[in-house]
Amino acid sequence: MKAIVKKEGLVIPKKFLKGIKEADIKWENGKIVIEPAIVEKDIIFDLGKHPGYSEINDISIKHDKYLYEDV
Repeated sequence: MKAIVKKEGLVIPKKFLKGIKEADIKWENGKIVIEPAIVEKDIIFDLGKHPGYSEINDISIKHDKYLYEDV
């Protein structure tokens, strides 16, 4: 397949990128290489998915006190 490089760049047909959400594009040995990017999961999005239970009623409000002070 050939494609014309325009002033905006080059369009890669979507059929070549099936199942890829993010790609790494690099120049290697005179060639353009496109690879699926390894997306690292951000652990911050897992916070609160498996909450614990506590008898303390104000822990969400005074969490710093319970974490950093001797109570």
